[in-house]
Amino acid sequence: MSDNSKFSNMPLNDDEELSKTEAKRQMHALQTLGARLTKLNKEQLAKMKLDDRLHLAIEEFHRIKSNGAQKRHLQYIGKIMRTEDTDKIEHDLGLYEAGQQAHTQTFHKLERWRDRLISEDNQALQSYIDENPSADVQHLRQLIRNAKKELSLEKPPAAARKLFKYLREVAGA
Repeated sequence: MSDNSKFSNMPLNDDEELSKTEAKRQMHALQTLGARLTKLNKEQLAKMKLDDRLHLAIEEFHRIKSNGAQKRHLQYIGKIMRTEDTDKIEHDLGLYEAGQQAHTQTFHKLERWRDRLISEDNQALQSYIDENPSADVQHLRQLIRNAKKELSLEKPPAAARKLFKYLREVAGA
């Protein structure tokens, strides 16, 4: 994804010093990477194999409630990250974010199926069954009937939630 020179605070070669603008740009990049790290849960952070100092700084970030203090702490996290292998962190973060994105896409697809099954006729049900032959058709018809009745009576969407839960079970999501 990125090369280490993007984050390096070392001169590009012996004759050339890093400009102040470039140093700031690199610090902002490290802070942004640190901010992405703060969005991970504890299990994901544990798998990242981060330096103890960085791990503790990220945990501390979650305890801070003041927005200004969080910004200052992100600067501190960026400073700590100067010594980290940013390529590895960037790679691991990319994997987690891609997994999260795939999960979200699956979730949205199931929501669209639920909405189609409730609002459309048997054609939508047949399309769903063709795509998911392991679904219990009788149970699915009952869930759809309940959700449609609930919608017509303007009740809270408890049956629609049950339908969504069943669609999730069928999908294995």
